[in-house]
Amino acid sequence: MPCSTRRFNYNIFHINDTISPDKGCTMKKRLTIIQMDVHVNDVEYNYTRVQELLSQSLSEHPDIIVLPETWNTGFYPSKELINIADRNGERTQSLLSTFAKEHNVNIVGGSVAVAKNDVVFNTSYAYNREGTLVGEYSKMHGFSPAKEDQYFAGGTHTTHFELDGIPCSTVICYDIRFPELVRMAALPNTELLFVPAQWPTMRLRHWQVLNEVRSIENQLFVCAVNGCGTVGRVQSTGHSVVYDPWGTNLLEMNTEEGIATVDIDFDVVEDIRNKINIFRDRKPELYNL
Repeated sequence: MPCSTRRFNYNIFHINDTISPDKGCTMKKRLTIIQMDVHVNDVEYNYTRVQELLSQSLSEHPDIIVLPETWNTGFYPSKELINIADRNGERTQSLLSTFAKEHNVNIVGGSVAVAKNDVVFNTSYAYNREGTLVGEYSKMHGFSPAKEDQYFAGGTHTTHFELDGIPCSTVICYDIRFPELVRMAALPNTELLFVPAQWPTMRLRHWQVLNEVRSIENQLFVCAVNGCGTVGRVQSTGHSVVYDPWGTNLLEMNTEEGIATVDIDFDVVEDIRNKINIFRDRKPELYNL
């Protein structure tokens, strides 16, 4: 595969991130992200569409496929949510597990609204190539201005899992504003953080800055996959993005539904942590939070 090539094809685009020719082309892992126009309160459409997009993404030969937040129901804090949420996550888990196993691909399934007993969680599932559930996380911080905290129950723990030997974690949308949570997610030597979201256009600059800063301060890759389209009167901004541990923007999509791919080299994590070892130098015993 040639070094430093870039290809655009309608709403699918791909970036090869490779090492200079004197070191040889060393591609580590390929991330394919699905920026989906989720239809609010149209569950059947969304499940059909996500299967179509997952199938289309295989043409990119991904190692890991990543979806956005609440792709099954849309971001829909309301009394009706519990009636359309995925009961115990069974439909979503079956779909993602089967697809991962059949196609030998890792999937970070964004998040879905999951009904458990009489409450709803905003939950992310991660599957390895064997179709085994390796990571599960429920969003801790409900976005109170949209009353998310009134209609979703909050999660209580972080998640840590491996995909092809890469230490990973997930937080969801509004969670990215809480550096304490992201640091907890990063501490067990995490190298890749997933951030599925439904982030609005009116706060696009916050989306870009927060994800960039979290990548720098935790010295890891951030793969932030946003929805697009309209949620009521609010426009989800798209602009799904991948940052490396130096804060370099490796990929950023536009506002339209589509699929994008980037190859990332995890040697970058070791390099920056050797040069600026913040995890060695931190003094948590002095931080009275």
